[in-house]
Amino acid sequence: MQLEILVLSKVGGRQVNEDACGFWSSPEACFCVLSDGLGGHYGGDVASKLVVQHALDWFRETPECSARSIEASLRSANVAIMHEQRQDPQLASMRATAVVLAIDTEQSSAIWGHIGDSRLYCFRQGNIIMQTRDHSVLQNMVDAGYMQPKDVRTSPLRNKLFAALGDEHSEPCIEPIKFQIQDGDVFLLCSDGLWEYVEEDDMERTLGASASAADWLRALESQVLERGHKGQDNYSAIAVWCSDPMEMP
Repeated sequence: MQLEILVLSKVGGRQVNEDACGFWSSPEACFCVLSDGLGGHYGGDVASKLVVQHALDWFRETPECSARSIEASLRSANVAIMHEQRQDPQLASMRATAVVLAIDTEQSSAIWGHIGDSRLYCFRQGNIIMQTRDHSVLQNMVDAGYMQPKDVRTSPLRNKLFAALGDEHSEPCIEPIKFQIQDGDVFLLCSDGLWEYVEEDDMERTLGASASAADWLRALESQVLERGHKGQDNYSAIAVWCSDPMEMP
């Protein structure tokens, strides 16, 4: 399994980028992490950077693609945030979302976990076949039938989360079963600053018209900039294109 990975993270219309993202890879595996420091909480940029740093540090020391490893990496990040909260009273209320993807390139399998409203999408043959479920008030309303999914992006309650890192009671959602990757599968990890302006149909359409991860992220960013507004949120994404090197020209 060969991977093409590209990272995008922009400040948008804000003064500070409270998003953070990164990846680490070895010949056998790749680990991607994206985090969004919660707006309105002092130190959101600190929290998101701690998530990425400590989650990736965990994978470097334990390069294992498993639900146990995903959970442990997020636990390590949560401990780091709570430690900084105790060290600096100004950081006491900082929180962060997180989404983590681990890919075993030898076994062509993936596993992931998340908390908050940063999302992971999986595309196969250009169509979304899986996306994570937000830990948000609005997602619960959608699940209960009180709201249509299309209305989540414009609701004034969109940023109301009930789970995030930075809380000793945080409970990330971990995919329990490994996902078998097929040649041509694509993963997208993104913060709400991106998916707020790019609907799922647009993700599929632009993916189908793109020849590379770089082309696709440029197309997604163009939509964010076209539909965004003054003072809009930071927006970040990690695109992972999966291919069989034996079938590449």
